[in-house]
Formats: sequence, structure tokens, C-alpha cells
Amino acid sequence: MRGYFVWSLLDNFEWALGYEKRFGIVRVDYETQQRTPKASARWYSGVASSGVVN
Repeated sequence: MRGYFVWSLLDNFEWALGYEKRFGIVRVDYETQQRTPKASARWYSGVASSGVVN
């Protein structure tokens, strides 16, 4: 396996709503394209590295 990507049902809503709503585990500043991991990204990182869901 080369990688594992987070996908959720909410991704479908994001695609349908365009830029109106914010979903996902990374916040993107559309003007600068700077990406900032959200708290859910840090949680998922812990799960992925430990294999334990807390």
C-alpha cells in the first residue's frame, strides 16, 4: 500500500456545495492556498500511527 486517504460521506456534501461549507480535516485558505490541519487531523494522525481509536 502506498498510502491511506481519509474519505467520508461529508466529502460528497462538500463537492455538491462548492465553497459554501467547510468540511474535511484540513482548513484551506483559498487566497493563499495555505493548509492548516484541524483538530480532527491530529486525532486521525494518532489513530493512524497507533492503530487505536480513543
